[in-house]
Amino acid sequence: MAQVVALVDDLFFQAKMLETARQVGVELKTVTTGEALLAEAQAAEPQEGLGQVGPGPALLIVDLNARQGPLEALERLRAAGNQRPVIAFLSHVQVELAERARAAGCQQVMPRSKFTQNLAAILSQAKS
Repeated sequence: MAQVVALVDDLFFQAKMLETARQVGVELKTVTTGEALLAEAQAAEPQEGLGQVGPGPALLIVDLNARQGPLEALERLRAAGNQRPVIAFLSHVQVELAERARAAGCQQVMPRSKFTQNLAAILSQAKS
């Protein structure tokens, strides 16, 4: 099971994330839809649900500008009792979307530029 699951539908950014994950020694799986993110989070613990952190991804990453359901996935994760850390990124001008993501249970929301700058450190969190 991947240490980090990321909802990112930008293929170039996926490649950058995968290469950075390889460099820091973190297993990263990318998905392109909110439904796929939910499936990955739920597949880890089919008996226990999302409320118990155990085997499965240590970190979830969400591109709030992904085209297929990023905010809805966050809301459904929260409703299911997700306890895993969730980090989201978006364009720095999307203040309202950032607030909605925080309300949906996202612990950290940051501009894409800051996320990119700190990507290695963010991915390394999954190892600890």
